[in-house]
Amino acid sequence: MSPIRSRRSRHVRTLGALAAALGLLVTGTGAAAGTGGPQGTAPPLREVMFVGNNWDGTADVIRSGGDLARIGRVNVVPDRDQRLTEIYLNPVKLAYFLGIRLGPGEGHDQFVDDMYSTPDGSSVVVSRPSFADVVSIDLGSGRINWRFPVSGYRSDHMAVSPDGTRVAVSASTSNTVHVLDIRTGTELGSFRTGDKPHENLFAEGGRRIWNMSIGEVNTALDAPWLDWTKGDRRITVVDADTLAPVKVIDMRERLDAFGRSDLSDAVRPAVFTPDGSALYFQVSFFNGLVEYDVAADRITRVKTLPKNPATSEDRTTWVNDSRHHGLSVSPAGDKLCVAGTMDDYATVIDRATLQEGPLVPAAKPYWATVSGDGRSCVISESGADQVTAIDFATGLRSATVAVGDHPQRVRLGHVPAAWTGVTSG
Repeated sequence: MSPIRSRRSRHVRTLGALAAALGLLVTGTGAAAGTGGPQGTAPPLREVMFVGNNWDGTADVIRSGGDLARIGRVNVVPDRDQRLTEIYLNPVKLAYFLGIRLGPGEGHDQFVDDMYSTPDGSSVVVSRPSFADVVSIDLGSGRINWRFPVSGYRSDHMAVSPDGTRVAVSASTSNTVHVLDIRTGTELGSFRTGDKPHENLFAEGGRRIWNMSIGEVNTALDAPWLDWTKGDRRITVVDADTLAPVKVIDMRERLDAFGRSDLSDAVRPAVFTPDGSALYFQVSFFNGLVEYDVAADRITRVKTLPKNPATSEDRTTWVNDSRHHGLSVSPAGDKLCVAGTMDDYATVIDRATLQEGPLVPAAKPYWATVSGDGRSCVISESGADQVTAIDFATGLRSATVAVGDHPQRVRLGHVPAAWTGVTSG
């Protein structure tokens, strides 16, 4: 498929963005207007967090700050029986399905990786790795609005555009990123990446998309001298409108130039500072993070974080080549929050000095994001089936709430203010 879409598609996206902006002016809710209400005004929205329970096939909806109390739960696999029937009738699909279960799924099916709500808060859009698709779930009925099968056999991380109208999803086995209209599921375009595309980030106010390919992470060939078996790992930057390539960043070259040839160049979770001047990222097998100056195109600092003495040094025991997996930055840009996945802790780091704060015990924390009020880092504790808030100011735990089986991604979003949750489709 050509990465450059038709003029008509670009016009559709432009009109969608204008409609979203108009919605902000009319409703003042921070989201685009819908069609509810007697005069066509949107119903009031409530900011929440969606927690993807990967092994459950559910998404818990929790408060976006404070005590993180659970509001409701969404079944994101209402079509489970239908999908499984299709898979078991297709030997190739079945092979990949079982491979996901035995590999990245750690013996479980992966039913939800990432999710974002639509601008009007009526639906949540979810990538489902084991089903190799993206679906939109209606939050009122629990039914599927649309389904987009990705190319290849596994869907992965997503990113939503700043105006909320487009979602980019990695198709990890086809080395492709699809960009979809979040309301209709229509594919607006796609672009090619390195091996096993993973993280996606919109940058420069939505003008660019950055994709990080992590290479092969499901083999036991984890010794440093076997790094060459991991494949083509790189950052692909494209124009967000045309999806034409802008540049490719090979972090191997930048790490070597900084004197850290010992580090993997598989870029995992990554986050831009609020002004976009710096990118912080984690890499495979490393207990720490890397600082990259975007304008200068060079690595400026590397921070090594403490190891947990109880953590095995056998790399093959670390989940999908991760040692630390989860990173966020405070709204002021002065603090970083790290999920030390295999070391069972999370910590807040002063960005100026890169000095870590207290090591907050956490059971296999898998992700880190920021609360709606900006005061806390919120991590998913996949080993304890709970979500925890850590205060940016003190570096201490401030709240914990129980969620479903193996929470991974946590994303801010919106639901109708009166929504109380749906449990089935």
